[in-house]
Amino acid sequence: MARIRIELPGTFKFSANIPVRITDLNYGGHVGNDTILSIIHEARAQFLKSYDYSEKDLAGTGLIMSDVVINFKNELFYGDAVNVSIAVINISRASFDMVYLLKKNENTIIAEAKTGMVCFDYKTKKVVSIPEEVVTKFNFG
Repeated sequence: MARIRIELPGTFKFSANIPVRITDLNYGGHVGNDTILSIIHEARAQFLKSYDYSEKDLAGTGLIMSDVVINFKNELFYGDAVNVSIAVINISRASFDMVYLLKKNENTIIAEAKTGMVCFDYKTKKVVSIPEEVVTKFNFG
Protein backbone atom coordinates (compact mmCIF):
# COMPACT_ATOMS: atom_id res chain seq x y z
CA MET A 1 0.00 0.00 0.00
CA ALA A 2 1.33 3.43 -0.93
CA ARG A 3 1.93 5.77 1.99
CA ILE A 4 0.74 9.36 1.94
CA ARG A 5 3.62 11.81 2.21
CA ILE A 6 3.24 15.18 3.88
CA GLU A 7 5.53 17.92 2.60
CA LEU A 8 6.62 19.95 5.62
CA PRO A 9 8.01 23.47 5.26
CA GLY A 10 11.52 24.33 6.43
CA THR A 11 10.21 26.71 9.10
CA PHE A 12 7.15 26.96 11.32
CA LYS A 13 5.80 30.24 12.73
CA PHE A 14 3.93 28.75 15.70
CA SER A 15 4.33 25.97 18.23
CA ALA A 16 2.43 24.78 21.29
CA ASN A 17 3.35 22.35 24.06
CA ILE A 18 0.59 19.88 24.89
CA PRO A 19 0.95 17.58 27.92
CA VAL A 20 -0.17 13.95 27.69
CA ARG A 21 -2.97 13.21 30.15
CA ILE A 22 -3.73 9.84 31.69
CA THR A 23 -7.03 9.84 29.77
CA ASP A 24 -5.08 10.07 26.48
CA LEU A 25 -3.79 6.52 26.83
CA ASN A 26 -5.32 3.54 25.05
CA TYR A 27 -5.37 -0.14 26.04
CA GLY A 28 -1.80 -0.46 24.72
CA GLY A 29 -0.60 1.96 27.40
CA HIS A 30 0.39 4.69 24.95
CA VAL A 31 -1.36 7.65 23.34
CA GLY A 32 -4.07 6.42 20.98
CA ASN A 33 -4.37 7.46 17.35
CA ASP A 34 -7.59 9.35 18.09
CA THR A 35 -5.75 11.38 20.72
CA ILE A 36 -3.20 12.57 18.17
CA LEU A 37 -6.13 14.09 16.25
CA SER A 38 -7.30 15.75 19.48
CA ILE A 39 -3.78 17.07 20.15
CA ILE A 40 -3.56 18.69 16.71
CA HIS A 41 -7.05 20.12 17.26
CA GLU A 42 -5.89 21.72 20.53
CA ALA A 43 -2.75 23.07 18.86
CA ARG A 44 -4.85 24.49 15.99
CA ALA A 45 -7.14 26.22 18.51
CA GLN A 46 -4.09 27.76 20.22
CA PHE A 47 -2.68 28.82 16.83
CA LEU A 48 -5.94 30.55 15.89
CA LYS A 49 -6.20 32.17 19.34
CA SER A 50 -2.70 33.62 18.88
CA TYR A 51 -4.25 35.63 16.00
CA ASP A 52 -7.43 36.42 18.01
CA TYR A 53 -9.43 33.95 15.92
CA SER A 54 -11.30 30.72 16.57
CA GLU A 55 -12.77 27.99 14.38
CA LYS A 56 -16.18 29.65 14.74
CA ASP A 57 -14.87 33.18 14.07
CA LEU A 58 -12.09 33.56 11.54
CA ALA A 59 -12.50 37.30 10.88
CA GLY A 60 -16.25 36.84 10.56
CA THR A 61 -16.42 33.39 8.99
CA GLY A 62 -16.03 29.88 10.35
CA LEU A 63 -13.77 26.95 9.58
CA ILE A 64 -14.48 23.32 8.89
CA MET A 65 -11.99 20.52 8.40
CA SER A 66 -12.32 18.88 4.99
CA ASP A 67 -9.65 16.22 5.39
CA VAL A 68 -6.91 14.98 7.67
CA VAL A 69 -3.78 12.89 7.24
CA ILE A 70 -1.65 11.67 10.14
CA ASN A 71 1.60 9.79 9.69
CA PHE A 72 2.56 8.13 12.97
CA LYS A 73 6.27 7.83 13.75
CA ASN A 74 6.71 7.11 17.50
CA GLU A 75 4.78 6.57 20.71
CA LEU A 76 3.82 8.99 23.46
CA PHE A 77 3.23 8.01 27.07
CA TYR A 78 1.69 9.51 30.19
CA GLY A 79 3.92 12.30 31.49
CA ASP A 80 5.32 13.16 28.05
CA ALA A 81 4.72 16.55 26.49
CA VAL A 82 4.48 17.00 22.78
CA ASN A 83 5.59 20.12 20.94
CA VAL A 84 3.30 20.79 17.98
CA SER A 85 4.65 23.13 15.29
CA ILE A 86 2.16 24.51 12.77
CA ALA A 87 2.45 26.13 9.35
CA VAL A 88 -0.23 27.29 6.90
CA ILE A 89 0.29 26.31 3.25
CA ASN A 90 -1.57 25.77 -0.04
CA ILE A 91 -3.86 28.79 0.05
CA SER A 92 -6.79 28.87 -2.36
CA ARG A 93 -9.89 31.07 -2.63
CA ALA A 94 -11.75 29.38 0.21
CA SER A 95 -9.34 26.94 1.82
CA PHE A 96 -5.84 26.27 3.06
CA ASP A 97 -3.87 23.44 4.57
CA MET A 98 -2.36 23.37 8.02
CA VAL A 99 0.63 21.10 8.54
CA TYR A 100 1.77 19.88 11.93
CA LEU A 101 5.05 18.46 13.19
CA LEU A 102 4.69 16.72 16.56
CA LYS A 103 7.89 16.11 18.52
CA LYS A 104 8.58 14.70 21.97
CA ASN A 105 12.05 16.22 21.98
CA GLU A 106 14.44 17.61 19.40
CA ASN A 107 15.26 14.16 18.01
CA THR A 108 11.98 12.27 18.39
CA ILE A 109 9.24 12.93 15.85
CA ILE A 110 5.91 11.57 17.06
CA ALA A 111 3.81 12.35 13.99
CA GLU A 112 3.38 14.54 10.95
CA ALA A 113 -0.12 15.68 10.03
CA LYS A 114 -2.08 17.83 7.61
CA THR A 115 -5.60 19.19 7.85
CA GLY A 116 -7.49 20.79 5.00
CA MET A 117 -9.39 23.78 6.37
CA VAL A 118 -12.30 25.38 4.51
CA CYS A 119 -13.89 28.75 5.26
CA PHE A 120 -17.56 28.18 5.98
CA ASP A 121 -20.55 30.36 6.82
CA TYR A 122 -22.45 28.41 9.48
CA LYS A 123 -25.59 30.56 9.01
CA THR A 124 -25.96 29.98 5.26
CA LYS A 125 -24.22 26.56 5.35
CA LYS A 126 -22.02 27.57 2.42
CA VAL A 127 -18.32 27.71 1.62
CA VAL A 128 -17.04 31.29 1.53
CA SER A 129 -13.81 33.06 0.57
CA ILE A 130 -10.98 33.48 3.05
CA PRO A 131 -11.21 36.99 4.51
CA GLU A 132 -8.44 39.31 3.25
CA GLU A 133 -7.50 40.09 6.87
CA VAL A 134 -6.69 36.42 7.39
CA VAL A 135 -4.63 36.23 4.21
CA THR A 136 -2.58 39.19 5.45
CA LYS A 137 -2.20 37.95 9.04
CA PHE A 138 -1.29 34.41 8.06
CA ASN A 139 1.20 35.90 5.58
CA PHE A 140 -0.06 33.93 2.60
CA GLY A 141 1.12 36.33 0.00
